[in-house]
Amino acid sequence: MPELPEVETIARGLDKRVTGAVIESVWLGSKPEPLKSSAAEIAAALQSRTIAGVRRVGKHIVFDLQSSKNGTVAHSESQWIVHLGMTGSLRIFSADEDIEKHTHAVLRLNSGRELRFVDPRRFGRLSVIERFEAPGAEPLQVKFDDFVALFRRRKTPIKSALLNQKLLSGVGNIYADEALFRAGIRPRRRAASLTRDELHKLHSALKKVLKEAIRLGGSSISDYVDADGGEGFFQLKHRVYGREAKACLVCKAPIKRIVIAGRSSHYCPHCQK
Repeated sequence: MPELPEVETIARGLDKRVTGAVIESVWLGSKPEPLKSSAAEIAAALQSRTIAGVRRVGKHIVFDLQSSKNGTVAHSESQWIVHLGMTGSLRIFSADEDIEKHTHAVLRLNSGRELRFVDPRRFGRLSVIERFEAPGAEPLQVKFDDFVALFRRRKTPIKSALLNQKLLSGVGNIYADEALFRAGIRPRRRAASLTRDELHKLHSALKKVLKEAIRLGGSSISDYVDADGGEGFFQLKHRVYGREAKACLVCKAPIKRIVIAGRSSHYCPHCQK
């Protein structure tokens, strides 16, 4: 599933390419799974609207829309929200390019290009909402004291707490593993057991990992591509994720893989305590 850096990369790419464009027409596929709002609601919210901007909120892509009334541009009451799910992509195509199988939405823009949502496994979701807000704190902006408060008295493993979108919106499996490694903390440690110093290291490591991953365009380890169909490069910087049994890049001990709450977790038994 695309995580914060991948979604941020896509949102930034789309913002540069479609902001100011007018949505001339909307086509939605017949599969019901991707539509969290009805097809009629989505089409009505998007048709003839101007895309005022594209941004990331948690793991969601938010399209801010504008409408024109009597020649005056005003904000629409709705936002278009896209969650990419496991295999979703949101890309710009020329209108004459063949429509791929598993395409569930096509927005024709006044530039002649098309914005298409493709999702083979149909775990992605499309919806319109008046104002979207993430349930948890923004990992790139959360202040240290607020970060500490998120984990106070929580008996769950710190890895599970990092993945809890009601606490931090956007962190996923890859970047939780990578941040815990850089902070020297084992994923099974109870969140409440971490000292203030350990939480300071984790707070810093998480932000650094996310920022570096955004700079490198995210991690392309499965289906992820950016708005132009290009791959990211942060997978080349992974220190533990996906490196089970390989030598730790710091101490040479073999990387271990365990399962916590149904999710794979990778760590170094020597570097992480």
